[in-house]
Amino acid sequence: MALSNVTRIEPYLRKHSRYGVIRAETLEKLGVPQSTTYRRCQPGGRWTHLLPGIVLLARASPTARQRVEAALMHADGVGVVTGFEAARRYGMKDVPAGQTVHILIPEAHRINSAGFAVIERTIFMPETRVIDGVPLAAPARAILDGVRRIREASPVRGVLIECLESDLCTHEQLSTELNTGSRRGTALPRTILYELAEDIRSVPEAETISIWKRARLPLPERNVKIFDREGHYIATPDTWCDDVAMAWEIDSWAYHSRKHYYAKTLERNNRYASAGIVVVQTLPSQLRNAPASVIAELRAAYAAAKKRARPSITVSRQATA
Repeated sequence: MALSNVTRIEPYLRKHSRYGVIRAETLEKLGVPQSTTYRRCQPGGRWTHLLPGIVLLARASPTARQRVEAALMHADGVGVVTGFEAARRYGMKDVPAGQTVHILIPEAHRINSAGFAVIERTIFMPETRVIDGVPLAAPARAILDGVRRIREASPVRGVLIECLESDLCTHEQLSTELNTGSRRGTALPRTILYELAEDIRSVPEAETISIWKRARLPLPERNVKIFDREGHYIATPDTWCDDVAMAWEIDSWAYHSRKHYYAKTLERNNRYASAGIVVVQTLPSQLRNAPASVIAELRAAYAAAKKRARPSITVSRQATA
């Protein structure tokens, strides 16, 4: 077929594509010889070769959706999108960037990875959800399939916290998936998930006192109630620095991400802000894993609080139960 003829029928070809992505064998059935497809995918041609036997009907870098369609075509209709591409389609933001599309297929199929399509054969095919026409592994499976390929703790922690705080899945669902699925690459996410579970428990008082002492800040108080100038109750901070009216709260993600308690945390923070109180919020895991950063935050907050006039705050020093 002459190239000019192919150009004329391109609108017709696009109707048989998925977002402009189409198999070379489908093009041949539609009357476009393999030799023509090959020439059109060469440098300077009008089309783009994406994966073996799969073409984009444009000379352009593929969009995320086009990569997904190509990867699913490469998986021969038996694949499910998992990993970070699936996480993004669930609405997650704090996931590592990348152009790979991780696809799960049943173990009996023999399809290899190619280009940006990472094919994983598994006996543990997941529950599937379809969003905007794309089959996705259930959230807990998709997220763990992503993080088990990372070797750095910080991005793994960020992804796990985001999925929990957004209610995309629960700690129990992640733990169940870890215990029933593939064990490959799960040591780091398993450790971090355990740390996050530990955040549910209260932090030992000695741990925060030690951090505060290392920051070399004035002696703080604990178990005090603070009130505004009209005598309205504000909060009972975990740690209170009275000379500059600064509060330090150890806020567990597990506690405060639950909608009821999250709302209460926002209300408390609004009361702090209205009263002019400087507040530092810290996760329990930060005390263990990044004490130097916590110390720096405390020092910076104290310096900022000292520069402004101390608000009119009164304190009740009767110990609370």
